[in-house]
Amino acid sequence: MTKQPKQMISHKAEQFTESVIREMTRQAALHGAINLSQGFPDFGAPQEIKLAACDAIMADINQYAITWGAKNFRNAIAEKASWHLGLEVDPEREITVTCGSTEAMIAALMAIVNPGDEVIVFEPFYENYGPDAILSGATPRYVTLRAPDWSFDPDELAAAFNDNTKAIIINTPNNPTGKVFGRKELETIAGLCHKWNAIAITDEIYEHILFNGKEHIAIATLDGMRDRTITINGLSKTYSVTGWRVGYTIGPPEITNAIRKVHDFLTVGAAAPLQEAGALALRLPRSYYEKLQSDYDGRRQRLLAVLKEAGFHCFDPDGAYYVMTDISAFGYNDDVEFARFLVKDIRVAVVPGSSFYHRPERGRSQVRFTFCKKDETLAAAEERLQKLKSRIK
Repeated sequence: MTKQPKQMISHKAEQFTESVIREMTRQAALHGAINLSQGFPDFGAPQEIKLAACDAIMADINQYAITWGAKNFRNAIAEKASWHLGLEVDPEREITVTCGSTEAMIAALMAIVNPGDEVIVFEPFYENYGPDAILSGATPRYVTLRAPDWSFDPDELAAAFNDNTKAIIINTPNNPTGKVFGRKELETIAGLCHKWNAIAITDEIYEHILFNGKEHIAIATLDGMRDRTITINGLSKTYSVTGWRVGYTIGPPEITNAIRKVHDFLTVGAAAPLQEAGALALRLPRSYYEKLQSDYDGRRQRLLAVLKEAGFHCFDPDGAYYVMTDISAFGYNDDVEFARFLVKDIRVAVVPGSSFYHRPERGRSQVRFTFCKKDETLAAAEERLQKLKSRIK
């Protein structure tokens, strides 16, 4: 009797594609394009942080750190959470250091999800969230953020919660939209978490990059949310070290213990010398964050002006370092076709908006730009994008 061939690829892996963002970076390199797709700075990290990493390596801090994070780094995380977020955190029982905020998210989900659980994801979403929910064994349920202010319908959100809801993922400031969730919105989410006994997983990696007078509010600080929130963050965006892959979670002890166990068997631990440098980074004076915000605000205003002049309809971001745009004026069939044209013919790489949606058609008229780039990079992009004006329908 002939045996049926085995399914070689998991059903989980068949439910999502490779990263579109990282693919656009490869396309940028292939065509010699300016990379305004992937969100990594093309300027240097602060000198003192780089020197601290070098000093740590030369001091032979090169072996395993404690699995859930070097003590000095965890202490620094707790200190910063206190003055910046207003959270008093126990570095021994409530912090897990991970290999980037990306690992923090999947470790958190794997630590709390059981078969049959559902996880609510706002769309457009950072492209990892949907696959992370699937990989953890959860069923994702999507709630749409609608332009121009990327607000959610409270009734639609309420309808997404049910007895199977384990968690909701919040990203504020948001990638890709730049939305900053306000206190009233967070209170609505918190109320639903209480009603359905759900956990809030909040990705706050862009917490210091804010515009238009917006403030960052951590949902963990709202009444009753301290013990049902997993706060995720990392060094990548605030300190311009996306390649270091050092992130962390903050959560109540029971959940943190579960995250630590998953993290241990996913990656063992984050790079020891970079944690030492990270401790210095987290203790930088507050003036550092003020300058960071000011510098990014200048880049935001510059790219917005460039894009509007080229014919894009722009959604002005309140945070993070991305601009979502509407490309309807250019007359292309969809975002993928337009992004291919842009990288090959104009030689500027962007991310097709459909990659941020569960239902791709909702993003077919959108593309995302990033402005975490040097002035020279933005100037070169401006020169190339000027060619688009003749193509406006």
